Amino acid sequence: MTVLTFPTPGADVTAPQLSPVPLLAAAPSFDLDRVLASIDTMAAQKPVAAQIVAVANSDDTSARVLADILAADVALASRVMKLANSAYFGMRGRVASLQLAVTVVGFTTVRTMATVALTGLDDESRLPEDFWAGTTSVALAASLLAPRFGERPQDTLCLGLLAQVGVALLHHNDPEGYREVIAEEPTFAGRRAAEVRRYGISGTRLTSVALEQWGFPHGMVAPLIALDDRSSADGALLRAAFEVAARLTQPGYQPVDVAGLTDGQLREDAVGPVLEQVAQDADDLRRAMLDG
Repeated sequence: MTVLTFPTPGADVTAPQLSPVPLLAAAPSFDLDRVLASIDTMAAQKPVAAQIVAVANSDDTSARVLADILAADVALASRVMKLANSAYFGMRGRVASLQLAVTVVGFTTVRTMATVALTGLDDESRLPEDFWAGTTSVALAASLLAPRFGERPQDTLCLGLLAQVGVALLHHNDPEGYREVIAEEPTFAGRRAAEVRRYGISGTRLTSVALEQWGFPHGMVAPLIALDDRSSADGALLRAAFEVAARLTQPGYQPVDVAGLTDGQLREDAVGPVLEQVAQDADDLRRAMLDG
């Protein structure tokens, strides 16, 4: 079994490097090797995004280095500029250079946006119909709720944006089958259970495998692993964020009390203002992430 390890600066980014790594067992009906091979292919096709994912957390990487790499991908650079000038960062219209944009949004955010491009999340035609409505809602909810859980809003925004990378990968490799999953289970939690039944692994758990192998920090991996374990505090914020997103994006959804989802860390009276803010800002975030 092999997974992708991205090249160091200056390496031939058209030839992704592979190393043996043990992975989760998959159901007989699901070929995890094929999913991982699809990531390899994406990396070869999007060398700038692959290089950013590889170098963004390096100690010797600077805003100038990242900006220089970004400049080779006009669409991705445009998205970083657009996000830096968005209402979310409070700098609307004031960021005029790519280097400043990288500084404003932060290295983790740039790496997140490169991962979105690398894994094909920027091509809505290849995703479940409601993918970005749910993803932006999860991301914004996680960001707005972060201080209540002692987390940094920018970090949790990135966690929310990447949480469903595995869902996209499952859909890329089994579009007809994944449509059956959606038809069977319209809710986020229900879909995760249906994914396990069909593939032997949920989309969010597959995300955790991918992010871990790409060198993302443990703080972004642990909440994905603990998402469906209500006894784990690690997944509490992400559970609350998915609950907010479900209330906004899934018709007929029956709300679940957030106090139970978060072991009392969040109460229902805190949810209303978050719902309003997410509903107001989600489309702006989607445009910043997707429009080149």
